[in-house]
Order: sequence, then C-alpha cells, then structure tokens
Amino acid sequence: MRMLPNGEKRKNPEALLRQIKREHRGYFKIFIGAAPGVGKTYTMLRECNDLLQQGLDVVIGLIETHGRRGTEAQIGALPVLPMRQISYKGRAFAEMDLEGILQRRPAYVIIDELAHTNVPGSKNQKRYEDVLEILEAGIHVMSAMNIQHLESLNDTVEQLTGVKVRERVPDWILTEANEVQLIDTPPEKLRERLKQGLIYKPEKVEQSLKNFFRTGNLNALRELALRELADDVDERLEHYKWEHGIEGMVGASEKILVCVHYGQNAERLIRRGWRIASRLKCELYILNVPTKPVHEFDEATRKKLREIEQLAKDLGAEFHIEALGGRKPADAIIQFVERTGITQIVLGQSARSRWEEIVKGSIINKILSETRFVDVLIVADGVDHRE
Repeated sequence: MRMLPNGEKRKNPEALLRQIKREHRGYFKIFIGAAPGVGKTYTMLRECNDLLQQGLDVVIGLIETHGRRGTEAQIGALPVLPMRQISYKGRAFAEMDLEGILQRRPAYVIIDELAHTNVPGSKNQKRYEDVLEILEAGIHVMSAMNIQHLESLNDTVEQLTGVKVRERVPDWILTEANEVQLIDTPPEKLRERLKQGLIYKPEKVEQSLKNFFRTGNLNALRELALRELADDVDERLEHYKWEHGIEGMVGASEKILVCVHYGQNAERLIRRGWRIASRLKCELYILNVPTKPVHEFDEATRKKLREIEQLAKDLGAEFHIEALGGRKPADAIIQFVERTGITQIVLGQSARSRWEEIVKGSIINKILSETRFVDVLIVADGVDHRE
C-alpha cells in the first residue's frame, strides 16, 4: 500500500477499479429466505411500491406469486412488463424479456426467482446472468431467492431435507449484491401458514408438512440462512478493509486445494472446499490427476470432467489437470502443493481396502509425511470401505 504525501494510504488499483465499476452500475438487492413462503416476494413488492409512491420509475420484469393471494395483492400499482414468448420443442414458454427491460430502462426492475434456468433459445442460460446484464446497464434490480439455491450448499441441503435442488446460483452472486436482506419466519409460524393454505394449494399441504416443511428441516435451513448472512457481513467487512487499506486481513496466506476424481463425491468435495476457502477469504484450487491421458477417456468420463470444471468455474476456483508423466498420483499432488504454496488439502475418503493400502501405500499418508505445514481434511463419502 503506497503512502500519499499527507500520510494517507493510496487505494489499491484493483479496489479503485472495483469502486468505479460499482458507481456506474445499478444497485442490486437480494431478498433471501430459508424456505418458500417466508415472505421474500411479498416484502420485495411492498418495498418497491413504496419507491413507486415516491415518484421513482419501478417496474416488474418478472414476478412469481405462486397463486398466493397476499403476494398478488402486493403488486398494487406496479406496472408489469410483458413476457417474451420462446418456442422450444414445439411448445411456447414465457420468459422474462431481457431486451425489453434494457430498452425500457426503468430506474428499478423487480426480477423474482433469481436461480431460474432460462428456456433454451434465451440469450443467457441463467436468470442471474440476465440480472448482471441489467445491472451493467445502470438499472437497479430487486430480486429474491431461497438459501437452498446456493451452489455450495447443494449437498448439505440434500442431506438435511432429502431434496435435490436443481436450480442453483454460484455463491459469488451474494458478493455482487449491494444489499442482502434476510426474510426470517420461525418454523412454527411457517408451518401454520402452510396449513392455512397461504403457501401451497390444499392438495399439497399434507405432503409438504411431512417432507420439506418438517420442523427439523426448517430449523436446519433457517440456521443455514442465518449463518450465510453472517458470513456475508464478514465478507463485506473484509472487502471494506481491503479497499480502504486497513491492515489485519485474515486468511490472505491460506490456499485451499481440493483433489477430485470422477466419482459422485467430486462435487461434494468441491463445495466443501469452497466453504472453507470462503470463510478464510482465500484462494481455492481444484486438482484432477488422471491415471491416463484425457484424450483416452470415454465420453461419460469426459462429460464428468466438464461438469467438474464448470462447477469449479461457477465457484470462482482455479481448475487444474496434472498429468502423471511417470509419477505416482501422490507425488503429482505433492509437487503441485509445493509449486502453488497450498496450505490445506481436501481429499475424499479412499476407496481402497485396508489390505490394498498396506500393499500399495496410502496416498493420504504419503502426502502427510512428505509435506510441511500443510493440513489435510478427509471427507467421508458415507460408504463402508471395510472388508
């Protein structure tokens, strides 16, 4: 950090560019909740109606009321922009009209269901990518999503609730937001609203109460949401300290490495590594050490490798493939660790039997014995590997 003649610290050039970019783009606010029905869209609409009454140009680009009368009533006087019709496989689908919003150029636009995947034929694959374009045009955006749609929480949510969340957004979308507001409703009140038919239609109530809306599930999701928002506050504080040259940044010297193969555990390992790197505010590396050249892979393995690389990209991690070149896998990992200055390694539980590890040697033990000042985290896969 350079010093100015008057003794003040000069801002980091990257921080200055970041500030300039922020000043020229739209304001982005996300309303986030632990579950459907907590009141995210309701609150967002109410706040935007207040802005409308103040004389600001506010429109609805897309809203999902899910048939909830209370939410529909909150639309009030807000103008709703027409949807765009897209034809796909002989059917017509209604999607948000990105070009229409950019041409209309309102001061504020409401764009609900941030994690939505657009119909093929749309300009962008995901709705959050549409939002980023709108923000770059200088338009303020209000949006909403549930905590279970964050990419790094996908495995955790599935383990807690038994529900596989298909629609997801990368975690960094929260750091793109200028403001994140948690809409918190106690589980007991949420279940009562469900019983009253205020969230789903009557035929879905009983099933929902026994599955996703179990009290234990809702408590766990609520805790995840509260923790995520607490982490978001910490993240914003660290960015503020960095941009203003305040000393004492934590985690700057840490580097996390996740070693993955092509099994179902790969995504879970990557998300676990991202959670660690996010909390430490440090770099994340994803490493694959193939046992044969990539061009010899079958199509299924190539597809899996592309999925792993895309997930790493979505989470802002560096993805690397380290060819063996006559080395053992453990040696390739160790040399990568030494070359990049890794301080923590995340590995999946070995699928080898105890006898195989005795005969062939344990990769984990070799890494531990041949690296210094490197912590190793072993993530269990839930399968019994004992003979």
